[in-house]
Amino acid sequence: MKIKISNLGEGTHEFKLSEPVNSIGLESPFLGNVEVEIEIKKSHNQIILDSKIFVDAVFECDRCTVEFRKKLCTNFEMVYLQGVEPVESKSDNISYISLETDVIDISDDVRDFSILAVPMKKLCTEECKGLCYRCGTNLNEENCTCDQNYVDARWLPLKELKNNFNTN
Repeated sequence: MKIKISNLGEGTHEFKLSEPVNSIGLESPFLGNVEVEIEIKKSHNQIILDSKIFVDAVFECDRCTVEFRKKLCTNFEMVYLQGVEPVESKSDNISYISLETDVIDISDDVRDFSILAVPMKKLCTEECKGLCYRCGTNLNEENCTCDQNYVDARWLPLKELKNNFNTN
């Protein structure tokens, strides 16, 4: 994903880019195209790039193991300063480019921020009931017939300890 900056005048410019996910190095669970809405604010020797990324992905629900599709959305901002990079420059979102640079390639940033947009807990819905821990029934689709008051014998000492604290 490249943006030609050599003939941009000072001010605000908007772009919409779309490319297949595999063209920027994204693999499963991502699919289709990655869409990027970009706003560039250009001044004398500075370019501020504000981007919004939209990409589809297919996940397996962490609670019920059903496969589902989700549209991920994330933002990132980069600042490009034209000139010589100072010796001590450690910012991740500031890049230095030469005055002769005519194209900015944002493919790596789009790929990285798309990967960071993947949620830690992947749920088909916020209300997902998951699977019964005893019989494996998907509780979103049907009720199981397991005894809900059953307590695993491994937890009995902890239950007794709790009861002792409640009586004192």
